[in-house]
Amino acid sequence: MSLGMALVLTGCGAGADSADSSTAVETVSSAPATSGEANSAGNTEPQETVELTISAAASLTDAMKEIETGYELAHPSVELNFNFGASGALQQQIEQGAPADIFVSAATKNMNALVDENLIAAADQKNLLQNSLVAIIPAGSENAVSSEQDLTADTVKTVAIGIPESVPAGTYAKEALTNANLWDQLENKLVQGKDVRQVLQYVETGNADAGFVYKTDALTSDQVKIAFEVDKNSYTPANYPVGIIEGTKHRTEAEQFYAYLQTPEVLDVFAKYGFSIPE
Repeated sequence: MSLGMALVLTGCGAGADSADSSTAVETVSSAPATSGEANSAGNTEPQETVELTISAAASLTDAMKEIETGYELAHPSVELNFNFGASGALQQQIEQGAPADIFVSAATKNMNALVDENLIAAADQKNLLQNSLVAIIPAGSENAVSSEQDLTADTVKTVAIGIPESVPAGTYAKEALTNANLWDQLENKLVQGKDVRQVLQYVETGNADAGFVYKTDALTSDQVKIAFEVDKNSYTPANYPVGIIEGTKHRTEAEQFYAYLQTPEVLDVFAKYGFSIPE
C-alpha cells in the first residue's frame, strides 16, 4: 500500500511539472516581438509624410485643386501645399528664399529669370501649357463690347487688368492695348489687380465694367461673360512653364510630381479647364 501510494503521488507530481513546462513554453512563444524584430519586418514604422510646396500661377487654382485630390490618393505619403499668386510675386518669393519645390509660372520670363539665377536648372523645366487672353464684362452688362476700341466708350468707366509688372495677364493686356494704340487713351480707366483672380472678382462684383483675364478664369465664373478674345498676335504667347527648384529638399518627390503633371491624364484635366497643350 505504501509503495502504491508513493507511485501514484510520484506520477501526479510529474504531470504537474509537465503542465507547468508547457505553460512556460506557450508564454515564451506568445511574447511580443522586440522592436528590432518588428523593424526588420518593415511593417511597424509609419512612412513619413513629405510636404511638397507648389508655387503656381493663380489662374491654375481650379485645375490644380482637382489634380491635388487625385495625386494624394495615389501617393498617400505626399502632401501637396499650393501657394497661388501672381507669377512675378512668386518669382520674387523664390529669389528671397521662400520654401518651394515646384514652380509653375504663367509667363516664360519669370521661369527664365530663375534659370538665369541658377535657382532652377535649365534641364529641370519645360513649357507645360498655354492660355489665351480674353476681355470680360459682367454677365448682366448691356455694354456693347466686342473689341479693344469699344473700351473707349463713355459707358465703360473702369477696365481691370493685372499689375503689368508682376501679373503676366496684365503684361499681355498692356501689350495688346499698346499694339492697338489704346494704352494711353485707356490708362485713366484702368484698375489694377494683384493677380488675375482679383481682376475677375472686380468684374464679377461690378467694380469694373470690363477686364482682361485668361480664358480659363472666365470659364470658372457664371457672373461674367466673354466679350471678345484678344488677338493672339497682339501679345506674347501665354505659356506656362513648370520647373523644379534647385534647392528642393525632396528631389525624388518633386521629380515624380513634375513628371506627373506631364502625363496624358493630367493634361486632360488642364484641357477641361480651358488650357491648351503646346505641340
